[in-house]
Amino acid sequence: MVWDAFIAIYLFLAGLGAGAFVLGALTNWAKTPAPRMKRIAFVIAPVAVAVGTLVLVIDAKAGFANPLRFFMLVSNLNSVMAWGVIILSVFLAVSIVDLVLLLVKKRTPKALDIAGMVLAVCVAAYTGVLLGDAGLAFPLWNMAVLPVLFVVSAASTGIAAVLLATRIAAPEEAGALPLLSKAGLVLPVLELVLVAVLLGVTAGTSGSGAAAGAASVASLVSGAYAVPFWLGFVGVGLVLP
Repeated sequence: MVWDAFIAIYLFLAGLGAGAFVLGALTNWAKTPAPRMKRIAFVIAPVAVAVGTLVLVIDAKAGFANPLRFFMLVSNLNSVMAWGVIILSVFLAVSIVDLVLLLVKKRTPKALDIAGMVLAVCVAAYTGVLLGDAGLAFPLWNMAVLPVLFVVSAASTGIAAVLLATRIAAPEEAGALPLLSKAGLVLPVLELVLVAVLLGVTAGTSGSGAAAGAASVASLVSGAYAVPFWLGFVGVGLVLP
C-alpha cells in the first residue's frame, strides 16, 4: 500500500477546514462581535474539506470509472472508511447549510453550530483512527496517539488560516477571542509533545513489530526523512510559527 502526496494534501485540508469551522462557531461566545471572522471561518471550512475530499476521490482513481464504489462504502458500517465517508458527507452538508444561513440571515442557530463543531472534531480525528486501524502493520500509526495529534494539528492549522485571513480582511476583529493568541503558542508545543510521545511509543514497540517500529523512528530522526522532518515539520511547521 502506497499513499502519496494526494493523501497528505487531503489530511492537511480536511484538518484545516475542521479547525476553521470550530473557530468560527466559537465566535458565538466572543466578548466582542466578530461577524466577519465567523464568515471567513465558515467559508474556509467547507471549501477546504470539499477540495480535500475531491483530492481523495482523484487519488482513488477507480472511483471515476465506478462512482458507485464510494456509495457502496457506507453499506459496511463495520468499516472505518464507511464511517469516514458518512462523517465527511454530513459535516459538509452542515457546514454548507450554516454558511448559507449566515450569508442570507446574518446569523446561524447555535445548535447547528454546535453540531458542526462535534462533526468537525470527528473529521479531524477520523483519519488518525483510520491510520491507527492499520497500526499492526505500521507501528508508527498508533491508535492511542494519532487521533489526538490530528485534532490538535487541525485546531492549529484552522486557527492560523482564519486568523491570517481575518488580519487581512478585518484586522479589528483579530482580537475578538483573546485565547487565540495563547493558542498559537500552546498548540504547536502540544503537537511537539505528542509527536515525541508517538516516536517514543513506536520505538518501544515490542514483539513482531519491534523492528518495523525502530526502523520507522530511525528513518524520521536520522535517516532518509530526517531533513524534511527536522527542517520542514519541526522547524518550519512548529517552531517557527
